[in-house]
Amino acid sequence: MVRTKERYLLVNILYPPDTSRPAPANVPDYVALHRPTVDHVNAQTLSRGIKSAVATLFGDYGLGATESNLSVKYLSRATSTFIIKTSRTHYRLVWAALTFMDQVPVPEGSTCIFRVVHVSGTIRKAEQEAVKRARKLILEARDDAAASSSATLTSLFGQNGGGDEMMVDESDDSVGEEG
Repeated sequence: MVRTKERYLLVNILYPPDTSRPAPANVPDYVALHRPTVDHVNAQTLSRGIKSAVATLFGDYGLGATESNLSVKYLSRATSTFIIKTSRTHYRLVWAALTFMDQVPVPEGSTCIFRVVHVSGTIRKAEQEAVKRARKLILEARDDAAASSSATLTSLFGQNGGGDEMMVDESDDSVGEEG
């Protein structure tokens, strides 16, 4: 029995800012770029969209090489992340097709960028990388929110918190020492 070798591609869907609509003022750029995907995107629609992109770029050869073993194993609409399983010999065809896709494969899909962020031989490593990236994004958003709230407080109250506090010098060491 011959073991088929696969590659797992971890892909982020990024949504560039829409210039026709004004951007919300209080949302950081990286949060707007990583916004959640629409609800009617599922694994089957993504798989069909990727297969049609492969067929457009590489014709019948590309479609025949990737169609039998291309599948979406994981999809998170909240983080706009998914994992694709494909054969090791033809994963570059799928990667190229993802690079050239510019819309979510649903009717009236929004403009987006598919970015392959990790290629792995096992699904476990791809999942670990997805968790690591999601955690990093959450920590960046939390740190940015904390920095913006402290900047808002500084702008409202001034550098030291706004109170008219008296500065106390606690470095007087001469008390209690007799020479």
